[in-house]
Amino acid sequence: MSIQQSDVLYTAVATAENGRDGRVATNDGKLDVVVNPPKEMGGSGEGTNPEQLFAAGYSACFQGALGVVARQEGADISGSTVTAEVGIGKNADGFGIIVKISAKIPNVSAATAKELIEKAHQVCPYSKATRGNITVDLDVA
Repeated sequence: MSIQQSDVLYTAVATAENGRDGRVATNDGKLDVVVNPPKEMGGSGEGTNPEQLFAAGYSACFQGALGVVARQEGADISGSTVTAEVGIGKNADGFGIIVKISAKIPNVSAATAKELIEKAHQVCPYSKATRGNITVDLDVA
């Protein structure tokens, strides 16, 4: 289900110069980083890269979704963390990405943690945006 322009609450704007080997900055000046391909892809590895930026955004968004689900379920997720691992590699169309989401939720059972992350995966906007397009594995750490 898509949202209408009138329903947008916030829009982030970023501009890239020179693609994967340049600079990315937001229009508000809060983010301004050098991007370089990682050494594994022939780059210098000196700056950050799009996969790291995607992992940062996805992990933060998923943690937020986990909080929403936990409140609905009455679960205590204090002290929890969400880690997103974003891999890039060659596929039939050129390149593609794969994601592994790992959640540590110390105050609930493993079964409850698994249920919570599966529900969070249904409501997280990043998960919704990528569903059916990339492989996303969920793991309780």
